[in-house]
Amino acid sequence: MIKFKFLKSRHPVRGETLDTNRVTTTPPPPSSLDFIICRSCTVIFSLFPALATLVLSWFFGHSLQALSSFPPPLSHTGSLLLAVHFYSVPRAVPLIPSTALGVLLLILSSLLVYAGIRRSLRNASLFLPLCLTISVFWCGYGVVFILEGQGVLNDTGDFRNALVPGLVTFTLALLIIAVVGFLCREVILAMIASAVSLASAHEVAMRYSTAFGSSAVACNYMIVCLVGGYFALGRILYFLTKEKVAIPGTDLAKKKTHEQIQSTSGSMNLFAVTGLILNMLSASVFGCRLLGVTGKLFIGQVPWLWAAGIYQIGICILSYRAMDVLMATFFGFTSILKFAGGYCLLYPIWQPEEPSFPTPFLVVFSILFVVLALFLTLKSPVDGLYLLFYVAYCIALACRPKGFFEGGPQGVDVAIFAASALMTLIHLYNVKASAKIPTGKGAVKALLARSSFLKLREGADLHAPYLGYSKYADAEILGYACSVLASFAITMTGDPQAPLATVVIPWVVVAGGILKLLGGSVAFARGKTLESSAFILYAVMWIIWGLTRYGGLYGTTRSFHAAVGIIAFMLFNGFIVFCTLFLNIAWFFYSLTFLLIAVSFLLDAIHALPAGYDIAATLIFGLVSFYCFLSALFNSIFEGSCLPMGRPIVQLSGVGGGMTKCLHLPARKASSVKRIADILKNGGTCGIPTDTVYVLVAACNRPDAVEKAHHSKHQAQDRPMSLWISSLKQLEPAKHLFTPLLWDFMEAAWPSPISLVVPRGEWADFLGMKDSAKYVGTPQSIAIRIPDCSVTTHLIDLVGPIVVTSANPTGEADTTHHNQVYAKLGDKVDAVLCDGPSPENIASTVVDCTKIDSGNIGFFRVGIIPKSQVLQILEQVQKKHMWVPNSGTCTTKSQEEHVNHSHAVRNGVGTAASEETVPVQSPSDGCENHTRL
Repeated sequence: MIKFKFLKSRHPVRGETLDTNRVTTTPPPPSSLDFIICRSCTVIFSLFPALATLVLSWFFGHSLQALSSFPPPLSHTGSLLLAVHFYSVPRAVPLIPSTALGVLLLILSSLLVYAGIRRSLRNASLFLPLCLTISVFWCGYGVVFILEGQGVLNDTGDFRNALVPGLVTFTLALLIIAVVGFLCREVILAMIASAVSLASAHEVAMRYSTAFGSSAVACNYMIVCLVGGYFALGRILYFLTKEKVAIPGTDLAKKKTHEQIQSTSGSMNLFAVTGLILNMLSASVFGCRLLGVTGKLFIGQVPWLWAAGIYQIGICILSYRAMDVLMATFFGFTSILKFAGGYCLLYPIWQPEEPSFPTPFLVVFSILFVVLALFLTLKSPVDGLYLLFYVAYCIALACRPKGFFEGGPQGVDVAIFAASALMTLIHLYNVKASAKIPTGKGAVKALLARSSFLKLREGADLHAPYLGYSKYADAEILGYACSVLASFAITMTGDPQAPLATVVIPWVVVAGGILKLLGGSVAFARGKTLESSAFILYAVMWIIWGLTRYGGLYGTTRSFHAAVGIIAFMLFNGFIVFCTLFLNIAWFFYSLTFLLIAVSFLLDAIHALPAGYDIAATLIFGLVSFYCFLSALFNSIFEGSCLPMGRPIVQLSGVGGGMTKCLHLPARKASSVKRIADILKNGGTCGIPTDTVYVLVAACNRPDAVEKAHHSKHQAQDRPMSLWISSLKQLEPAKHLFTPLLWDFMEAAWPSPISLVVPRGEWADFLGMKDSAKYVGTPQSIAIRIPDCSVTTHLIDLVGPIVVTSANPTGEADTTHHNQVYAKLGDKVDAVLCDGPSPENIASTVVDCTKIDSGNIGFFRVGIIPKSQVLQILEQVQKKHMWVPNSGTCTTKSQEEHVNHSHAVRNGVGTAASEETVPVQSPSDGCENHTRL
């Protein structure tokens, strides 16, 4: 039944009403079952493209990795959800509940992050900034929808005030991506970016004006759906036809351009664009309040700030992956400000007044920004000038007691928004276009080239790790800087009655905790075990004590249990202080002065903290950390040691074997293997990976190198060095000196981790051992092997036969990682070929073949290959040499070859002898040849 009545009509814009009289019809409410079915079908239909993508990728064996080839279908799915949502806004009840829509957007945002990062490792297109930008957009957007669905945004205009800062940011950011995409002929990605940008712009207009309906927003998202459907069709055809059919604009398998190759070497950071967009997002939240675009600052805008902070930490990590230390440090700094801003907007939940800011911390933060800007200017003057906006921002925050809520900092936010948009355009265009926008990179480099005092570090070894190969640049700069920030943050004494009123927790927990954990993880990946352990321990200490002390978790009564926990931390730190005696002077004072901070925590826990001790301890630790920060910056930018970290305080024999930096090269590069081969040819010794454990090698035609390898590990006489070849072809000229059975056994057993001990003979002269022979094997025998490792055999092909011994001092355990080679023999070898952990932790099996012709073999060592497998190989070889019963005298092909030789050997391998006939086996002797052990 239709009812006619006058009512206060509700405009499609959520939270806005108009006082107009109109006749409306109230349709009969649908049944609950029909409503549930309708919603379910809509959600399933919206998710169908992503589900189809996953099914197809699984069918073709690509699993989740195929998501990196299907970004538009993912954006298609989210856009379809939003199109359905905005088309249903005029309804009394939206078709997709706000909470469900927010959760779905969060899921799709995580998939977009995965797809973007996967593709970024192979292609330097606009795909990465587009995926990450839409991902952070939908992440914050989804959380705002969840807050609205849960009734958190109840006041009139709250939903608009929460959405508009993010919508404004991504309207401009996606427009920049679209413009660059059209200029660089990335049409599909540019169309998606422009459609989402227009949708965001229409939604902003819709929130403020009744003249714009939600249909315009839905239409723009439908454009994304159509473009995504076209792209999905192209990718499906591409897989179905096995890469034979590619619709225009859908072929992602493009060859890397010159710019893409440069980006992988660290000269161009592909992730910086997204980091700059995140700076726009956080600045928009406070800038919109100053310009009157939003009515207030409140909890509804926290999702944008914290989403930007979380993604900024991710960009920091990815920048280390791109070998861009300075920009990674900068993004780590800005993430702290984003978390602090979100904390300040959350604070009114507990207290009505606005929180205050610690002035000393912000002054120190501005100094760190100044130093970082100066060093970044040496790389790119434009980027260095951009950092000066954050220097002004920190000074503005320090001058205003209410920080983010004051007009001064908000004015700087507006400037940061505009500067970040311009820097986004410059970075994005320079990544894609062949003609670059000048940023002054060559000017400072040319000036420093004239200086004899300062010289920039350049080349392939710019970010070479101290121990081995790492995919990340060094993060110690950020670790030291976070120590400075955390120490000066606690100089502000909080009010016990209102511990949250002073903004200290974000500085201590985020800077001293989360980012220091990041630095410790990267240090561990680079082989710095002690440094990583210290960073992680200090990070845990800052997080626990920062939340306990400045979060008011234990009240006014100091807890005995807190004191016991702090003492435990101090014991761990005491061990670190002892270990730093063998590292360098700077690290010793860095860990020692942290004990002063721990003592401060302990005294505060037992309510016995003397007046002024807190400030003295933080000043001492902060200044030491600041020196380490400057030293790490200088050492990462300039050659030499302008600000040295110092030498170890204690030098012990055998300790710190890897202190002298020998050459370390990644085994995955053919150029590295060639450099190792050149070193061996010139008489050097190197540690290399094998099919078992790491070994120390030298060229057998260089007696000086063999002698050096023999003495470098104090080789024991009962453990002689062995000989390795890459193929039996290297022994082909001496084949007549081996018996048929031994030769065929070697042929069947290799390549493998089986070392065969054979009698010493004239065959060794064919390998050019000469004077090296006295260091290899024993006077009676030599162990020889062909390793089952492509890197090792390729090296032997380049060098020739090599002399091998284990890469550890005699009596110690085998080395199963290149870091262990550095630790044990780092100052005694010329280079190490780094390949990470060994494939096996067990050495090779050593078989005694000196009496193989009499049917006897023995085992000096049973390693990775068991006895049974060796005996099985021998049995198969022996069957080839058996006489067939009742068939007279009969030989195999291999025996015939050896019979025709003018020389024969006895007992496996020996000297030349008179020609002998092959013995005839009578039928009565049986057909089996047993192996006696």
